[in-house]
Amino acid sequence: MVKLVALFTKPSDPGNFDRHYTETHIPLVKKWPGLRNVETGKITGAIGGEAPYYQIAEMYFENMDALKTALRSPEGRAAGADLQSFAPGLVTMLYVDLAR
Repeated sequence: MVKLVALFTKPSDPGNFDRHYTETHIPLVKKWPGLRNVETGKITGAIGGEAPYYQIAEMYFENMDALKTALRSPEGRAAGADLQSFAPGLVTMLYVDLAR
């Protein structure tokens, strides 16, 4: 199993970000083909100091091919375009191969 992790830094308008993220962006992501699960959460702190991130999302897929298919799909492209419209420069995306 693999996951795509999105780490967001703090937006200039957290209320607007939260509203768009919850009401628009996550519903788009949930339409991705092959998506097994999606988990999101607010970062509340970090050991030893202030957390560098505001929000995290983890999208799970059976394998890397399924993840890449989802990103290339019309639904994946729609979510990507939406991401760039409301959170430009705020997100770091990581591929994670889960330990077995």
